[in-house]
Amino acid sequence: MTFRTPLRLGSLAAGILIAVAVHAQPVFDAPANGFKGKLSARSENPVAGGKAEIIGSDFVPGQKVELLRGDTVLTAAPLTVDGNGQFKTELAIPADAMPGQHPLVARASSPAAAAVTTLRVSPQLALSGQDRFSSSSNKLVQGLYQSAYSAASDAVFVTSAVGRPPVTQSQLLKVDPATLQVVKAITPAKVPGGKGDSVFAVYGVGVDDANGNVWVTNTRQDTVAVYRQSDLSLVRQFDVGSVPHARDVVVDSVHGKVFASATGEDHLSVFDARTLEPLEAITLASGVDDGKFVPMSLVLDEQAGKLFTVSIGTPEAAVIDVASGKVDKVIALGNASSASGVAYDAARGRLFVASQGSDNVLIVDVAAGTVLHDVPVGAGALNVAFDPVAGLAYVSNRGAGTVTVLDPDGKVVGNLAGGTFPNHVRADGKGNVFAVNKSKGAEDPEGDRITRIALRQP
Repeated sequence: MTFRTPLRLGSLAAGILIAVAVHAQPVFDAPANGFKGKLSARSENPVAGGKAEIIGSDFVPGQKVELLRGDTVLTAAPLTVDGNGQFKTELAIPADAMPGQHPLVARASSPAAAAVTTLRVSPQLALSGQDRFSSSSNKLVQGLYQSAYSAASDAVFVTSAVGRPPVTQSQLLKVDPATLQVVKAITPAKVPGGKGDSVFAVYGVGVDDANGNVWVTNTRQDTVAVYRQSDLSLVRQFDVGSVPHARDVVVDSVHGKVFASATGEDHLSVFDARTLEPLEAITLASGVDDGKFVPMSLVLDEQAGKLFTVSIGTPEAAVIDVASGKVDKVIALGNASSASGVAYDAARGRLFVASQGSDNVLIVDVAAGTVLHDVPVGAGALNVAFDPVAGLAYVSNRGAGTVTVLDPDGKVVGNLAGGTFPNHVRADGKGNVFAVNKSKGAEDPEGDRITRIALRQP
């Protein structure tokens, strides 16, 4: 058969690991009114030649299920739904599968019903350009999430958090940017009335060099906190619920404002950087019918007084005037699925948008509001940073385990090994980019590392 996104897909029958006997059934059996079956496809790195896990839930116990791509049946024999209404199997993605979104159908009988999901096949870029870049790496603590460089302290502040709620293991680190050694580390305070020994785990991070502070997001408690850069002492812990599912935080020292993305909602929370008091939030209206602009990453152009963010809920980016707190424009992105990362090239007025669901980076002319380049970079393109010294964008591809380096016109100038689950990249404005990655566990030698990357000088 062919998988075309045209995805060309060879026979998939060999990739189905679960098989049961086929039995005859009537064309019309019990009606499927009220059927709630769901189908999903999961893979950290769903590339041609790889594997994906296909999961069914809320089916009817005992149902027989066949998987189809178009008219082709992918199962060697029907699967049987277990007593909990579930089934699970592994699908081998053919080596000739083309990158793209591919619909899969679960066709059930006894009673007759169907469910549909999309299998994403990601582009796979070979490693390249390693000789053009220098790098140095150090293992820190488990659960690294983001980093931010402070010129005033000449330090990199790194957040870490392990596991799902109640999160009991989290640290804020102060790291020497030259040696990549930890200078200071603290564990956030326990959550009053929280489950178990849960703490105000830290995720997003931004630096305020004007006031000597470092801001963090406490995503699990829907809030933010402020620490002193010098000794990581707590300056203020905001109340639970202050910023719903807080993700990123950036500080505009020129206007003395702090912005935090309320992921899941349609706004940015705003604070006074000096008084630490809340200001009026910025609502982000989507241009998509019935769509909701759900902000993710934030990037600031302090000189121009502009703030940029992207929506994970709709294929859009927003440009915000920092002084007025008003949205200048919302830009339609087109081929951006689950956009999460954003970076800005101020010299050229270009926005870089990394999208987890479409495995690509879009390069956008902000003034014109148009997409100039659509660059496939690898599975799970999560975050992106722009280094103004070399004029290059660095993309962390969580699923692919790579950091892809692009020039302003979308040419791939390097595709570097990023270790296990590359999570975040941040430029220091001096020609260095700091990349942090997560791990498969505390003993993973390629995980929980901070890496300093720079273009080699000729």
